[in-house]
Amino acid sequence: MAGHRRWTRAELAGPVLDVAPLLLGSLLVHGPVALRITEVEAYAGTDDPGSHAFRGPTPRTQVMFGPAGHLYCYFSYGMHWAANVVTGEAGRASAVLLRAGEVVRGDEVARERRQRARRSASVVTDRELARGPGNLARAVGLGREQDGLDLCAAGAPAYLTHPEPASRAPVVRRGPRVGVSGEGGSGRRYPWRFWLDDEPTVSTYRAAVRR
Repeated sequence: MAGHRRWTRAELAGPVLDVAPLLLGSLLVHGPVALRITEVEAYAGTDDPGSHAFRGPTPRTQVMFGPAGHLYCYFSYGMHWAANVVTGEAGRASAVLLRAGEVVRGDEVARERRQRARRSASVVTDRELARGPGNLARAVGLGREQDGLDLCAAGAPAYLTHPEPASRAPVVRRGPRVGVSGEGGSGRRYPWRFWLDDEPTVSTYRAAVRR
């Protein structure tokens, strides 16, 4: 969006635990829709048992191994797509899952996308529009075709901009990641979910459910 400074590859190449909370308040822009990020989760690749890349690169996770600034989109539970921003040094997998946000432009387009995917005729509220990773990806229009997309490339159809300057520093909370099973779900060892305080779009914490 005009007037907003875009995230650079060098900035996104920082350690995932540093980059993840800094993405809060940033804008994700894709076509007609812009979204302010309010909740994220950090995943540290081969150092993180909760990460898809814990056991090394596969055709699915190769994009997570860098370079930074690309999208890693994956199909979750056979139901919906989720979008991640690749961070860190090339060769060391890490990414930030975009969990929730507030649509600030293109809400009619986002609502139409969400409404098409619902089995209910009830109206999607502003709070629910991009609340949860599947809803966020659907509202912004991210899926299979955007997997590997370079957010930092000139003319890219999707990109990230830094948060607008605030009169006071936002309050950032952290806690366990949502729905992560096993050791990676430990809130004591991996309190790697970050969110903006008092944001209605932030999703509700749920522990992993055995399947």
